[in-house]
Amino acid sequence: MTKHKIESFHALMGEMRAVAKGEKTAPKAAGKVSFNSAEAVVRLLTAENRQLLAIIRDKAPQSIQELSELSGRAQPNLTRTLSKLEAMGLVKAKAKGKRKILTVQVKKIVFEIDPCSDRDTLRLAS
Repeated sequence: MTKHKIESFHALMGEMRAVAKGEKTAPKAAGKVSFNSAEAVVRLLTAENRQLLAIIRDKAPQSIQELSELSGRAQPNLTRTLSKLEAMGLVKAKAKGKRKILTVQVKKIVFEIDPCSDRDTLRLAS
C-alpha cells in the first residue's frame, strides 16, 4: 500500500522554502504524488470517472479511441481526465506503437483524516 501526503499548497511551499534554505532536510516523500486536500481527490473520483476506471479494469481497451467508444466520452475530455488519473497514480499508460494501453493500478483508496489537524494521508492499495 502506497502512502501519499495530503498537504495544503501553503504548507508545501513553506516546506520547500525550508529545504531550499537548508533549515531542514527534504522529506522521504519529496517528489512523490501529493494532494492539497482530501476534497481534491474526492472531486476526481466522480461516478463517471469511477465508471471509466471500471471499464479500463474490466474491458482492457487497447487504445484511447477504444476507451472513448466504450465509455461514450469525447476523446479530448477523456485524455484530460486520464492524465489527472495517471498523475494521481490510479492509472498507468504504456505506449504500444502509436497507441496507449491503460491499466488500473489501484484496488482501494484509504483516507486517514485527522479531524483536528491538517495531517491527513491517503493510501493507495494495488
